[in-house]
Amino acid sequence: MTQVLDRPAEVAAPSVEARTARRRAFLEWVAVHSLGVAAALFFTLPFVFVLLTSLMSDSQALSRDLIPHTWEWDNYRKVLDTPGFLTWWRNTLLYAGLGTVLTVVSSLPVAYALAKFRFRGRNLSLMLVISMMMLPPQVVVIPMYLFWAKQLDLSGTLWPLIIPMAFGDAFSIFLLRQFLTTIPNEYVDAAKVDGCGDLRTLLKVIVPMAKPGIAAVALFQFFYAWNDYFGPQIYASENPGAWTLSYGLESFKGMHHTDWNLTMAATVLVMAPVILVFFFAQKAFVEGVTLTGVKG
Repeated sequence: MTQVLDRPAEVAAPSVEARTARRRAFLEWVAVHSLGVAAALFFTLPFVFVLLTSLMSDSQALSRDLIPHTWEWDNYRKVLDTPGFLTWWRNTLLYAGLGTVLTVVSSLPVAYALAKFRFRGRNLSLMLVISMMMLPPQVVVIPMYLFWAKQLDLSGTLWPLIIPMAFGDAFSIFLLRQFLTTIPNEYVDAAKVDGCGDLRTLLKVIVPMAKPGIAAVALFQFFYAWNDYFGPQIYASENPGAWTLSYGLESFKGMHHTDWNLTMAATVLVMAPVILVFFFAQKAFVEGVTLTGVKG
């Protein structure tokens, strides 16, 4: 009889311990993820505010309301109908797209040589690339402007910003070189044994294995060109037909300085492509950035 009465207590004890364990696990999950949730809200809420403001009416955008009373999707049509806005889009796509392709194509062979070739002065060449990364563009802006504007008469266009990308970029070369050092040299040696030259080895062996690093470099360059304000201001400010979105948005804000709903709608249209590109390519981007730091 005593053994029968003791069984409920024995059964209840594990139940209390299980509840305690679940409570402890939940508190640990909250402690671990609270910082991530706070960071996510910190970066997401400003975008949500901009998006909601872009859908408000003219009068409500000047009020303290946070939620639109009526969803004014027509604001985006008004922005797209603004004279020059679609031209800014076309110029930005040309600048960012063509510049990204030229940067990757010109930087990859240099990074391959610095990572896999053995030649006298290789370390000095790498130090020269790193030193170029430390040189602010503002230091050389005057002689570069005189060269492109006075000697080649390309002022008022985006070509002074696009053409230099065909000659490599120091940051892209360094990032690709760091990634290529993670590829074992045995693959290169095996390709050469099979009769591949350096160019064919690069295209057939290295490029397929270096896709994450190439994607990271391409995204970095695309984001830089898409958001570049300094370059278009220097070379294209005198010609509205050559403005990009980053520079044209400043002019748009000046024309609609009290129409915050239209300004926010234009801001959303400028940010949306960058967000979409990163959303679909984030896996390759994160993998490429992570692996570039494996070996020095």
